[in-house]
Amino acid sequence: MNGSESKSLAVIGGAASSKLRDAIFPVYGRNEIIKFLLLGSMKFFIIMVLTLTRDTKDTLIVTQCGAEAIAFLKIYGVLPSAVAFTAIYSKASNILSKQALFYSTCIPFFIFFLAYDFLIRPNISFLEPSVETVKSIIGSSTSDVIANFVAEIYSSVSIGILFWKTANDLVSPKEAQRFYPLFAYTSGFGPILAGQYVARYASLAPNFDGSIRRLTAAITLSGVMILFLNHSVTNYVAANESASTKNASKGKDGGAVKKSKPKMTAGESVKFLASSQYLRCLATLVISYGLMYNFTEISWKSLLKKKYPDALDYQRFMGNFSSIVGASTFAVIFCGSNLIKHLGWRIGSAATPLVMATVSIPFFIMLIFMDLSNPTILGQAVSVGTALILLSRSFKYGMFDATTQMAYIPLDEESKVKGKAAIDVLGSRLGKSGASFVQQGLVLAFGNIINAAPVIGILYYSIAASWLSAVYTLGRL
Repeated sequence: MNGSESKSLAVIGGAASSKLRDAIFPVYGRNEIIKFLLLGSMKFFIIMVLTLTRDTKDTLIVTQCGAEAIAFLKIYGVLPSAVAFTAIYSKASNILSKQALFYSTCIPFFIFFLAYDFLIRPNISFLEPSVETVKSIIGSSTSDVIANFVAEIYSSVSIGILFWKTANDLVSPKEAQRFYPLFAYTSGFGPILAGQYVARYASLAPNFDGSIRRLTAAITLSGVMILFLNHSVTNYVAANESASTKNASKGKDGGAVKKSKPKMTAGESVKFLASSQYLRCLATLVISYGLMYNFTEISWKSLLKKKYPDALDYQRFMGNFSSIVGASTFAVIFCGSNLIKHLGWRIGSAATPLVMATVSIPFFIMLIFMDLSNPTILGQAVSVGTALILLSRSFKYGMFDATTQMAYIPLDEESKVKGKAAIDVLGSRLGKSGASFVQQGLVLAFGNIINAAPVIGILYYSIAASWLSAVYTLGRL
């Protein structure tokens, strides 16, 4: 082999290596890598807390009250709490700096989780003298219900505001095209570790109180890391990217330099959301996912309650399920990042509703046409429902979150802060609570959620059509 042939092979090998790097980890230069790792690590710990608190609240409510109680709690507790949070956050965003707003949003959640374990649960008989009466009415203690509310609000705030608001402030549009699909990797690692922590450690405690104590330790440590990483990445970007450099890079990448708008009140923020077609379409995406996911989730959890009536058994199943969600997210990320890169935002955004609509077909068939009182069929229905919820969550983390957050980047600062808070918190809750409201009415009409499956199926596919229409409209704006 002569020298020219060796050089040609080296060039070919280098080009192949570069293409592989572009497909797997398209982050370049020391500054980009450090920024990405700090933000990715912050998202990892945010997802850790999200997984731990979600599995705990599900165990608290489903095993004590039944899955149908979720609909009641979301309508009469979670939705008003989300409205109150959105108003407070919108007001605080007019007063506080970005970092102070982050801390004031994040810290109260972790204070509550500590207080719930160390102060509220040990003194529940003192704090709730009529706890047995309360349980006889709502199936659970007031403290457990409040813990469910806080965990539900955190699930909306954590990704949409704590992480994506920070990322949108620090990542340029050019970086976002490469960073955002990769951020979903941390959405996969988080549930894997958190799920195994629940399944192999927390759920093996002598009793459920011991399990809560073990969960609180992991939640608190993760909270400390979230605060540390936010502080680190904010200071790092401030030290390495001057305002003029950042604005120049955004102009070069094709993004307009954003002009600030006068501050709006909470009421004006909602009016602004209603008057903007772009934000209305974004809200349709978020609300549609909430509606479709919750229409199937409550039915699935109703089946799970029948199969796993014990709290620790149920918690163990949910922990393993969360780990499987994390693992499957990686496959979605790898396909999704390349799908967005090569076929564009519109195709990537349409993937989630198309997959959910397709995989839900066998689940609805089993709910409507098969005898679920048979243990074998019940087990099969649980497996099919688990596959549906698994893919729904995996595509949310691997595709839906990335494509939805990319759509916020062209917006000005005022639209990002106020519109995003309204969509991610209030919009998300409207989707979930809207589904709960409908299902509560269906339970009253049909006796239980399983009997109402035919009506739920019709609503489910109608919403999928609206979701796809909003994606098409956004792609044209």
